[in-house]
Amino acid sequence: MFDVDGTLVDSTYLHAVTWWEGFRAGGHDVPIAQIHRAVGMGADRLLDHLLGVERDRSQDELVRAVHAERYAPYLSQLRPLPGAAKLLRACHERGQRVALASSATPEELTAMRRALSVDDVLDGATSSGDAQRTKPEPDIIEAALRLVGLSIAQAVYVGDSIWDIAACAKLGVPCVALTCGGTSRAELAGAGAVAVYEDPADLLTHLDDSPLTKA
Repeated sequence: MFDVDGTLVDSTYLHAVTWWEGFRAGGHDVPIAQIHRAVGMGADRLLDHLLGVERDRSQDELVRAVHAERYAPYLSQLRPLPGAAKLLRACHERGQRVALASSATPEELTAMRRALSVDDVLDGATSSGDAQRTKPEPDIIEAALRLVGLSIAQAVYVGDSIWDIAACAKLGVPCVALTCGGTSRAELAGAGAVAVYEDPADLLTHLDDSPLTKA
């Protein structure tokens, strides 16, 4: 199973900048470095994490709306990260079930699937619309497991953020992490990733020796 934003598609920093614009529109001065570190959470969790649960929520909808508005023009410009499509195809050719399990909105996931152009090898895909709670809760990963008919013992997840690792840990699913989303190797390993690679191309190069061969 694969996360998509920042793992397979080069979108993490686009989200960070457009969330920054949303926060500014809502009167919140949040450093963009903090926003970047929160990308990977669902939008519902991200505001609580960065602004606190006791905040004045009167501008929350404006923040979300501006982020969505500013991010929308990028949907047609999204590009896969190096080796992303080849990695998914290689897993499929090995007879493995391949699923996307993302906290992205359904619209965003559709755009990323279009950029990847690998629907012919996907066994399923879930988005924020398929789960009540988003990452770092494990609901979306559980939904993907049900969709493709796999047990926890049969699954390995590939993500790029500590939130992916946290969600996997709550289920007991091993998480392979990639640094291409902007989080360091040391931090990903420290959060509990079972292995860390640079990007999908690096993971593909080492696929035979990776935890994915055990799935």
